[in-house]
Amino acid sequence: MTTQTTSLQALHQQLRDGTLSAHALMQECAQQYAQHEPVLHAYKHWNGDAAQKQATAIDSLLKQGIDLGPLMGIPTSVKDLYGVPDMPVFAGSSHALPSNWQQAGPVVRSLLSQLAPITGKTHTVEFAFGGIGTNAHWGTPVNPWSVQGEHRVPGGSSSGAGVSLLQGSALLALGTDTAGSVRIPASFTGTTGLKLSAQLWSNQHIVPLSPTLDTPGLLARSVEDLAFAFCAMDSHINHDDSTVPTLHGLQGLRIGVPEHFFWDEVSPDIEQLIRQTLSQFEQWGATLVPVQIPHCNEVYDVFKVGGLGAPELSDLLHNNLPDWLDRLDPMVQMRVEAASTMTSNEYLRRRRVLRTGAEQVKPLFQMVDVVMTPTIAIAPPTIEAMRHTDAYRHANLLTLRNTSIANLLDLCALSMPVGADSLGLPVGLQLMCANKQERRLLSIGRAIEKQLGTGQQILGTPAL
Repeated sequence: MTTQTTSLQALHQQLRDGTLSAHALMQECAQQYAQHEPVLHAYKHWNGDAAQKQATAIDSLLKQGIDLGPLMGIPTSVKDLYGVPDMPVFAGSSHALPSNWQQAGPVVRSLLSQLAPITGKTHTVEFAFGGIGTNAHWGTPVNPWSVQGEHRVPGGSSSGAGVSLLQGSALLALGTDTAGSVRIPASFTGTTGLKLSAQLWSNQHIVPLSPTLDTPGLLARSVEDLAFAFCAMDSHINHDDSTVPTLHGLQGLRIGVPEHFFWDEVSPDIEQLIRQTLSQFEQWGATLVPVQIPHCNEVYDVFKVGGLGAPELSDLLHNNLPDWLDRLDPMVQMRVEAASTMTSNEYLRRRRVLRTGAEQVKPLFQMVDVVMTPTIAIAPPTIEAMRHTDAYRHANLLTLRNTSIANLLDLCALSMPVGADSLGLPVGLQLMCANKQERRLLSIGRAIEKQLGTGQQILGTPAL
């Protein structure tokens, strides 16, 4: 049996008609973990034994006709920022946070209430403060698309999430996204990632980087799986049982294509692939509309000097976790220290700039249905190339630049794979829709995927 090419919808049905057991499904995930984890290093904490026992109980319940939700029996990894009962929370730091951080918030409760086995806690950049995916305390997960003998970064800050999907130890992954932390690992690993509108799902009992900009997010093997999981969880969190609309092709779809900012310093092979993909959409009936993103440069200028993440994380650490300050990863520490002397006037100025930008972008989505850009400007660099501070800073900013705009302007966004670059590494396409338009966003992504194929169909199997 293999589940690596089977959709969550199909697995859901097989679990209920008895052609697949939750025990066998979790057992396969555990076998994939045992085979690949020593190389890929996706997890900070593995929960396989408990998940296997839970899967056995799930089979018994399903045989009795007890169905607690669409994700019942679907093995799911959770980023090590989320509180999960009886699992330590390190948030990528050098030592575990106090036990009160283990409480489950609404997002994790939506998994627990549906009996989705939690496979474990995946690695994150320390306090989610970085887009490359490195961690000086626990090591950096290996991007499975690395060739033998090299270590390319997996993207962050949800650095273990995409890796857990590709190694087959989980079929769904929870991440968080403050400036791209779901979409970056999705793009770098050839999976899909959904960044939600701020406040759509609660951030309660998730270790914060920036309470203003943080959003929970999902990573999956396909947009189809993202749509299935989003609806399953949103029905528990917001009691919204509406479905993702079905688009029959791209005919009439108005695609906004920014002709500034998002293409600066993009690797030529990535730009060529994304532009070819957009031209293909045009051949399938979509209309490409050149657009300017209002206030784009202004909000990004705020981001480049630390945005809201640096001062809000500094506040968390100084007031709630002071013992962690002296042990921070140097790449995190330098930005936290720089923000500690920020004036209240500067913090409020930054918030005003972002509020203005979010208001000014709203009319754009009356002209277009979706905005599309490259997810990331560059290929995933090697870990060796990131050891120098200047190289890290440059790559980190380029990695975060395109994705950060959706957070700064309060949009929803997803990344999906559309091919490989000249090195054979995955390339992601970013789709952005207006605030609270997740279902429209997923319907567009799903229509594209039906034409292009899933990431596995496009890219094949990674080297590691």
